[in-house]
Amino acid sequence: MCSGGLSRARLDRMHDVMAKHIERGIAPGIVTLVSRRGEVHIDAIGMQALGGRIPMRRDTIFRIASMTKPITAVATMILVEECRLRLDEPVDRLLPELAGRQVLKRLDGPLDDTVPAKRPITVRDLLTFRMGFGQMLAPPDAYPILQAASEQQIGMGPPNPAMMPAPDEWLRRLGSLPLIRQPGEAWLYNTGSDVLGVVIARASGQPLELFLRERIFEPLGMQDTGFSVPAEKLDRFATSYATNPASGALDLYDAAAGGQWSRPPAFPSGAGGLVSTSDDYLAFGQMLLNKGRHGKERILSRLSVELMTTDQLTPEQQAGAEVFLGANRSWGFGVAIVTRRDDIAAVPGRYGWDGGLGISWCSDPKEDLVGILLTQQAWTSPDPPKIWLDFWTSVYQAIDD
Repeated sequence: MCSGGLSRARLDRMHDVMAKHIERGIAPGIVTLVSRRGEVHIDAIGMQALGGRIPMRRDTIFRIASMTKPITAVATMILVEECRLRLDEPVDRLLPELAGRQVLKRLDGPLDDTVPAKRPITVRDLLTFRMGFGQMLAPPDAYPILQAASEQQIGMGPPNPAMMPAPDEWLRRLGSLPLIRQPGEAWLYNTGSDVLGVVIARASGQPLELFLRERIFEPLGMQDTGFSVPAEKLDRFATSYATNPASGALDLYDAAAGGQWSRPPAFPSGAGGLVSTSDDYLAFGQMLLNKGRHGKERILSRLSVELMTTDQLTPEQQAGAEVFLGANRSWGFGVAIVTRRDDIAAVPGRYGWDGGLGISWCSDPKEDLVGILLTQQAWTSPDPPKIWLDFWTSVYQAIDD
């Protein structure tokens, strides 16, 4: 048994299980990380690109997609602690574009068939995805509001930084659309984190990336995390793939050199724009596990971390979120929280999130554990793919105390 209470033989078993996914062509390469009680095990398997010659490395850079959301939530809470934001303050002061909202009478109705919002959107609404607007699991032309949002290119699908306008224009476009639900009424995915990115920039007086770098990335030593990959690091940047629905083959989603993340975006997406590495995200996940502290640095207070990782949804809101969260998870501030045990890896109190381009992270206070899975294959639905299920089962079966 390792000093962190993990079985060496069972960690080897995890390697074999993950390697079989590479052999079956599920992804060109994988990086896995398990950290328990300060003991870190990282395994890099396969290649950074299909048919490539550069092997996966511990410091390979990945597009972490929606694992950006927890970082955006921490940045928001930093500003709350500094009294520059308040959780239940309307966002109108900083975001006049979102003042005086109108709300659709019905989802399938015309965009001008609306009623006034019963109250303003708050910072808490953005953190909990209850602002009244967000992504839905439906074709982009399923409803007039989804078609209009798709035409406005405000981020209603997978991360696509080259298509997004600059923050002020992005917010103007969002503000031109009615809400789908009343503020505070329902959990709707994604858009709240992008709005928070604009809130953070305006409240701090700094571009989002600069604020994140000064207040989170540099204190945590996250040297490879950002909204783009500089030229000198492109040799460590994994190519990204999406599964072709007809053939099942891996199609190119984004290249390393010359791809969308090879240059700074016009819109730094607080919902899904960051790239990172296994060690960088471990520093973030361990900071939360340490109740906001990293070495001598305190990023957040213990109470802020506890608030972030507490279930914030009513039963009615949680039921509406099940298509994304499943039956055993709910939502805090920027993170999903396991609320009941239903398999080996569902430890109540465990929190984290996944990235739709093939990434997953959780921190588990009960087990003093951080797990991270990094792949290049985009998920094909909110239902966890086999590689995700096998990874988290393998993490928890390795515990040997």
